[in-house]
Amino acid sequence: MNGLGWRGYWRIARRDLHLGFRGLRLLFLCLFLGVATLAAIGSLTAAITQELRDRGRVILGGDIEIAMTQREAGFGDKQAFRQLGTLSETIRMRAMAQRVGRGRGDAPPAVLTELKGVDAAYPLYGTLTLQGSRYQPMDADHILIGEALAERLDIRRGERLRYGQADFTIAAIIADEPDRLGEGFTLGPVAIVSMEGLRRTGLIQPGSLYNSKYRIRLNPRYNATTVREDWEKARASEGWTFKDRDRAAPGADRFIERMGQFLSLIGLAALVIAGIGVSNGVASYLAAKRGSIATLKVLGATSADIAHIYRLQIGVVALLGIGVGLVVGAALPPLVVAMAGDVLPVSPGFRLHSAPLITSAVYGLLIAFLFTFPPLAKARTQPAAAIFRGAVESRSGLDRHSLGAMGLAGALLVALALGTAREPLFSAAVLGAVAAVLLLLLGLGLAVSHVARRLPRPRRPLLRLAMANLHRPGAQTAALIVALGLALTLFVTLAGIETSLNAEIRSVVPQKAPAQIVLDIPAPQQARFRQIVAQQAPEAQLNIVPVLRGTITAFGKQRVADLKQLPEGAWFLRGERGVTYSATLPEGSDLVAGKWWAKDYKGPPLVSLDAEAAKTLNIGVGDTLTVSILGREIEARIASLRKVNWDTMGFNYVLVFSPATLQSAPHSVAATITMDTKHNSAMTRALLAAFPGVSVIAVGEVIDQVGTILTQMSRAILVAASVAILAGIAVLVGAIAASRQARSYDSVILKTLGATRAQLLGGQALEYGLLAAILALVALALGSAAAWFVIVQVFDFGWAPDWPVVLATLAGGALLTLGIGLAGSVPLLSVRPSRALRQV
Repeated sequence: MNGLGWRGYWRIARRDLHLGFRGLRLLFLCLFLGVATLAAIGSLTAAITQELRDRGRVILGGDIEIAMTQREAGFGDKQAFRQLGTLSETIRMRAMAQRVGRGRGDAPPAVLTELKGVDAAYPLYGTLTLQGSRYQPMDADHILIGEALAERLDIRRGERLRYGQADFTIAAIIADEPDRLGEGFTLGPVAIVSMEGLRRTGLIQPGSLYNSKYRIRLNPRYNATTVREDWEKARASEGWTFKDRDRAAPGADRFIERMGQFLSLIGLAALVIAGIGVSNGVASYLAAKRGSIATLKVLGATSADIAHIYRLQIGVVALLGIGVGLVVGAALPPLVVAMAGDVLPVSPGFRLHSAPLITSAVYGLLIAFLFTFPPLAKARTQPAAAIFRGAVESRSGLDRHSLGAMGLAGALLVALALGTAREPLFSAAVLGAVAAVLLLLLGLGLAVSHVARRLPRPRRPLLRLAMANLHRPGAQTAALIVALGLALTLFVTLAGIETSLNAEIRSVVPQKAPAQIVLDIPAPQQARFRQIVAQQAPEAQLNIVPVLRGTITAFGKQRVADLKQLPEGAWFLRGERGVTYSATLPEGSDLVAGKWWAKDYKGPPLVSLDAEAAKTLNIGVGDTLTVSILGREIEARIASLRKVNWDTMGFNYVLVFSPATLQSAPHSVAATITMDTKHNSAMTRALLAAFPGVSVIAVGEVIDQVGTILTQMSRAILVAASVAILAGIAVLVGAIAASRQARSYDSVILKTLGATRAQLLGGQALEYGLLAAILALVALALGSAAAWFVIVQVFDFGWAPDWPVVLATLAGGALLTLGIGLAGSVPLLSVRPSRALRQV
């Protein structure tokens, strides 16, 4: 057969390849699942990211944005902004909307909203779309409101709303706010007034919490990135924040990229797991072709001829599985966008993104090569006599050439995963964990087979048969343990994640959360505020703290503006953050280093820093921290480090200053009110009557919003991880298929000796039951560790699984996998001994 050439190889491969891919369907299914998942996740992430960049001007509301808190830019600064192009000024703040006149139905007395004042130039890009009318700059007496606000207050166009000290007539309902995404997270629906109308409300006072934003449509000669960088360097000490059109929504961009990376790693783990199914499926296929391979070798075919013929067959099916997976993965994002509705920050249209598709295809090819090489190498290198004895004699081992090729493919796979990752260390940890779990399960499988071989034979025939199946020639014990272990581990992981996310909202938060949070209380009127709260709810508990905003501009001798990239986890360096002062250690904090200042301390500025933040910045007690507050830089010495309990739903601050440092600065105070929620409506009415400028946040509504977000995250993880579960089940099916010929041989012999179908099936059930019992504790430990890592390390939530649910899921998963295993064994029971013996 020498000199066949590739044409001859293909002719034999094509004739031998069944039209329905019989025997190679598992290979097709595994590669299809893994590649489709990776392609869909990568394409969706790329589509959303690209849409954010393409719509950067509209999302931001300009080519560049300069923002500041609790103050407005001076006349000179505004003149400098106008020299760059067309300027639009907006002010945004939280404020309570009250219906003027008698309310209807169950409408609340007031609703927390995002009140936005805009000038005549707004919007510079995009269109403010209204229901039933066109937008035109408003006078000081009119207001535009979001549809959600209209529904909550049961109010319509032409009726009146009150903000602070001013009443407004509703001019129209907002259908689409062009820069909504660029405004970031909000606690309520939007309402828009003119700048003159906003000032009528009297809500802008010294110390009030509001954001001033200056959007600029640049003249063509200016580059947005260059202008932003120049202004950041020039005004690094002012505490301003800057955005340009290429990073209009950095928070949404980071979240989408990180969530996409996390889901992609789940998809990659699923593809690696499916690779084992690929290996088992190919091994099963080649076992069925044992006679053909041996015959070809007897007729003079070389090892290279065998490798080329079956590599062509497997390659065709693998390429088809990868190709179909790419098509489905590319087509899924529009369907996901349509089903997600308003959950996603933007709704991108259909577009092919080459990078994720190419990456997914390369992943699929590497996985196919890596996991089909061992069975192919075994078929290629074994002599004909060994192949004919394969049903009763197992030969293992790979030659150096095969090991080298597999090592190279594995190295390329790891390099691709790390090279395309946003956080290579995180990606390496996930891949390392997957590899460690696979090696652990493989080692456990070999150990079980070894121990079963040396145990004394049980007296009961079925139990003896089950024990013998664990170590007989051709036994797939290691593959079965890997398959069952992966499936059960994934069930436990999902149950741990799901129940912990539910506990984060249903148990931890409600127990510790106050009923209301009140903002913008005038600092001189704290006594009156306490009196009103006591009148409405005598049992209420109050926590009142001063509120300011500040930007960390330097830590130690390092200026933040000089950093090319922020340290990992340094979220508090992005823009302004809440700042307060206190004479005593705040509630919800534990002192871990240093000491608190005396109540009457009047010396140089001191600050207490969150211990995790200090660790991130590699600073500690005695180092300096520079913070810009109201445009003034304050250098303070770190006096102590605190562990902040962020899950208390109270006031938790990264920075707490000594009182003398900030007492003279204009500021307001905020309060949490812990009371029975039945007092919420009466408390809101009383506080707004006394303090029209305060904002009252019902914590229950915030918890509902957070719960919705967590539910969406949980569903995304569940969908992605379900592919991994399917891959684990495919591994189980592949392991059963790989041992089919040996089990068929055993079944025929036992039937000839008088065994019934029930006895054969009972032996199989006992075998799988023993494996499941051995794996239960292992899967519980591995799955719990994986779920803990996702909940605590990735999402930074509390670890609170519902163990009865987790154990019930483990039991259900065990029953499911056992059922699949037994279902795969049923066809073997129908094999007739006479027919089978004629084919031996």
